[in-house]
Amino acid sequence: MRPVPEKLDLALVTRLREVVAGEPATEAELRVLDDEAGGWVRATEAQLRAAEQRLTELNADPASPLAEIADEVRRAEALSRELQEAQRLIAGLERRTRELRTAWLKHHANAGSPFGPNS
Repeated sequence: MRPVPEKLDLALVTRLREVVAGEPATEAELRVLDDEAGGWVRATEAQLRAAEQRLTELNADPASPLAEIADEVRRAEALSRELQEAQRLIAGLERRTRELRTAWLKHHANAGSPFGPNS
């Protein structure tokens, strides 16, 4: 069970929340965040599948200790909540990325081309 996220996970979650809430971010940072968040989702999905597989094995064995089953159920529930949070943050990051890119394009469209007739 992972009761406390590792520092990298905590830093990633914190920065994702900041950007989704409206903090500025560069294009390069948005790409890094998207890549790291995707890795977080894939790792969490793999851990959740492993926990579900372990539960299946424990349930198939009548001699499995109830405490072990309960621990694995808690682990699977925690991973499921973590996965939902990651997916929510990625959706927010995608929305925020579109907003920032649109704002950048509008700014540059309004500034006009340096090669245009008004140059």
